[in-house]
Amino acid sequence: MKKIIKIEDGRFDAMLGDKIAVFCGVYIYTGVLSGVNEDLIELKEAMIVYETGKLASGRWKDAQKLPSPWYVMRQGIESWGPAKC
Repeated sequence: MKKIIKIEDGRFDAMLGDKIAVFCGVYIYTGVLSGVNEDLIELKEAMIVYETGKLASGRWKDAQKLPSPWYVMRQGIESWGPAKC
């Protein structure tokens, strides 16, 4: 059975104030989504993830804090969702 889902504008605005993980071409960024516009997203308490560990549970195995706020270009985002921690 095929399932069609409807996604409105990337749905970043629906997760404002929540911790998210953003998978880009090379790096993974995580933090609290504090702003979004047509070009970029703003993360507070941002970290860059160098090693994930198990994605389904626990903390990131190696994540380093970034200056806050941190900005990520939307065009560079491959996938995103709620952060695991």
